Amino acid sequence: MRHEEIEKLEIELLLEAIFRRYGYDFRNYSYPSIKRRTWHRIAAEKLAGIAALQEKVIHDPSCMNRLFYDFSINVTEMFRDPLFFLSMRENVMPLLRTYPFIRIWVAGCSTGEEVYSLAILLEEEGLLAKSRIYATDMNARVLKQAAEGLFSLKTMKDNTDNYIKAGGKRAFSEYYTVRLNEAVFHSRIRECLVFAQHNLVTDKSFNEFHLILCRNVLIYFNRTLQEGVHDLFYNSLSPFGFLGLGNKESIRFTKHAKHYEDVDVQEKIYRKIR
Repeated sequence: MRHEEIEKLEIELLLEAIFRRYGYDFRNYSYPSIKRRTWHRIAAEKLAGIAALQEKVIHDPSCMNRLFYDFSINVTEMFRDPLFFLSMRENVMPLLRTYPFIRIWVAGCSTGEEVYSLAILLEEEGLLAKSRIYATDMNARVLKQAAEGLFSLKTMKDNTDNYIKAGGKRAFSEYYTVRLNEAVFHSRIRECLVFAQHNLVTDKSFNEFHLILCRNVLIYFNRTLQEGVHDLFYNSLSPFGFLGLGNKESIRFTKHAKHYEDVDVQEKIYRKIR
C-alpha cells in the first residue's frame, strides 16, 4: 500500500475507535479537514503518528476532549457575511412577522456569535419578544461560552463593521456593556435564547421551526452525511419555513431541492414549499 493509503486507513481506524469508545461519530466528516486536524493534534501531543494518537485517545479521555475540540468547527464572528443578514432583514423578517410566535433553530452555533447577531436583528425588526431561538452544538464547552454572552472587546470593531453592513439601525454598543476586556450582551437579548447540546450526525428533530440557520457546517461533512442533515432540516421545518446555509453550501443536488424555492440564491436562503 502507498503511504497515502496507509494514512487514510489509520485515520479511518482512529475514527472507528473514537466512535466505539466514546460514541462520537466523525466517520463521515470531510476527510481533508479531519486529516488536517488529526495531524495538528499529533503535533500538539508530541506523538509519533496516527497510531500513537489512537492509543492515547482510547486510554486518555482528556486527550479525547482535546481532539474533540479540534474536530469541532468553531470559526465564526458576529454578522459574518453581512449581506446574508441584510437579506434576512429584507426578505425573511417581513414574512416571519406574520406568525404569532416564531421558533428558530441555529444548528452548529459554536460560541454563539451568529445567535446573538440573529437576536439583534429580531430586536430591531420588533420580533424578538415573540421569538425563541434554540442554539445547538455538539460541543458542550463552546455552548457554555455562548450562553454566557461574553465576547472579547478586541473583536468588537470587526463585529461593528459587519453590523453596519448588515443594515444595523442603532449603535452596536447599545446591545452590550463593557466589563474589563469583555463585552457582555444585555439580558433582553439573551432571554429569548435556549442553548442545548445536539449532534447533527446522530440526534433527531426536536421541534418544528419557522427558520433554521446552519451556516458553514455542512462543508465539513461528506455527501452521505450532508444528505442525512438535509433530511433532518426538512423534517424540522414548518410548511413555508426558511433555511439559511453558508455561502459555499447549497440544497442543489440534494433530494430535497425540489421541496424549496429560492429566496436569495446569492446568500443561500431558501423556503420550504412542499
